[in-house]
Amino acid sequence: MSPIPLPDRSAAPNLRDHEQARASYRISVPPRFNPVSAILERWAAEAPHELALVTLGPHGELLSQLTAKELTERAQAAARTLWAHGVRAGDRVFIMLPRSVAWYEAMLGAIRIGAVVSPGTNQLTSRDIAYRIERAQASVAITGAEGAAKIDAITTPLPTLRLRLACGEGAPAGWHSWEQELAGAGDEPLPDDPTAADDPMILFFTSGTVSHAKMVRHNQSYGLGHVSTARFWHDLRPGDRHWTVTDTGWAKAAWGGLFGQMHERVTIVQVALGRPDADTILKILREQQITSFCAPPTLYRLLVQADLHAHDLSTLRHCTSAGEPLNPEVIRAWAAGTGGLTIYDGYGQTETTILVANYRTVPVRPGSMGKPIPGWTVDVLTDDGRPAPDDVVGSIAVRVEEPRPVGLFTGYEGDPDANARAFRDGWYYTGDKAWRDGDGYLWFEGRDDDVITSSAYRIGPFEVESALIEHPAVMEAAVVGKDDPQRTQIVTAFVILTPGHEPSEALVAELQQHTRALTAPYKYPREIRFVTELPKTVSGKIRRSELRERLRGEGG
Repeated sequence: MSPIPLPDRSAAPNLRDHEQARASYRISVPPRFNPVSAILERWAAEAPHELALVTLGPHGELLSQLTAKELTERAQAAARTLWAHGVRAGDRVFIMLPRSVAWYEAMLGAIRIGAVVSPGTNQLTSRDIAYRIERAQASVAITGAEGAAKIDAITTPLPTLRLRLACGEGAPAGWHSWEQELAGAGDEPLPDDPTAADDPMILFFTSGTVSHAKMVRHNQSYGLGHVSTARFWHDLRPGDRHWTVTDTGWAKAAWGGLFGQMHERVTIVQVALGRPDADTILKILREQQITSFCAPPTLYRLLVQADLHAHDLSTLRHCTSAGEPLNPEVIRAWAAGTGGLTIYDGYGQTETTILVANYRTVPVRPGSMGKPIPGWTVDVLTDDGRPAPDDVVGSIAVRVEEPRPVGLFTGYEGDPDANARAFRDGWYYTGDKAWRDGDGYLWFEGRDDDVITSSAYRIGPFEVESALIEHPAVMEAAVVGKDDPQRTQIVTAFVILTPGHEPSEALVAELQQHTRALTAPYKYPREIRFVTELPKTVSGKIRRSELRERLRGEGG
């Protein structure tokens, strides 16, 4: 197969002029395309000895280093293993593995032969797994010993599941050993032209903050969609060492550790972290000479509590965050503790690549989502589908008419009602609310269901949460509306305190006054609940729907 033309890497990959890039940046995906053969295998052919993947243990200990050539050979062995077992293009493969080389083998090997991968976080229960295998109609499961036990514990029939592969020592009865299978994979040639660009590649399940998880389908062209994520938002350059803190079951693993980074030819660092610990993370940043770092806001909130001045972070050049809006106070604290490093917040979804972001060469307005990414048309629309005036809250929407953005999902598989709600009049409605200022910056307000209506005012939880976090006693906060017969809803805050502070009525009054001083008076939380943890999805997003239900349960 002749080489496929890919986005140019010869020019400086980092963003220089946002408006110029938005006007000129285009990705042309050929009709026949497979990201493993077009991106990874080409890298291995052109620069076989460049370091592609570093795997670290929970404390930062080195477990594995693979060059582009070695990673390609592992992926091809996995592809041959699956092919030998009769797995073909279009077959569904459920993969639940930790941050390990095996996850890359399984994902890349399956994609290489056109199978459709469906990754799942290791926190899934047997019930969760059964739902995903059934909905995806998976014929193959690849997991570790713990995952195998969960699947074996499923009592409902799994009629589509015919092949079980277990990674690690001691494959259970009825399971094939992944390592033994790969060792005997041989060297039979793989399909030279396995997929079309519009063939399915990956099925993600949404995090389900407001409803049952939906299946999100991305096609093979998705492998090029994250070039803009890596190039413009992560600001990556060949030779960088990039670490995105993520579980392998989240779409974020594709954002920060797959084809976008491989296309830009940087070293991907993955860490099998246990419970996040600030000193361990900061030590890894130093010892591994990480140049680009991406973590969720919850982790940055943890890191700024540490003594950042005690750690040498001189190799760290670029920091990014996504998953939940990043509070301005955390951005300021990180910059103060690291000698001026800015955290560049970004916004996107499982259904998309990065949509809106802050960039190194565009002035950051703390608290703003930033500006739309090159290659996408993103706007704030009113209820009648028109662009909202500046400073007016509306729906975040993506233009989907030709050219369709590369990296936008094809739809919610098997859910026509959800597709009808999401795709209307040439736009994809994200389900999130924001407003646009006069300079084109977007400011997040919340999910449609998260926006609070109180005495006819519309209140976004993020602004109130950000104000609370600026108080030294507050480590984390979540704000929701509590049903109220007089005001419709009242603003209610759930607060985790920083060490050394204790709950009290005096502190409640202090936090209320603090919030009133930083936001409009009608936005302050009329109730504050002190808690030790907040309910979150597996991707780290606060489950405000669960907090609302908790309040409604009390009312009942």
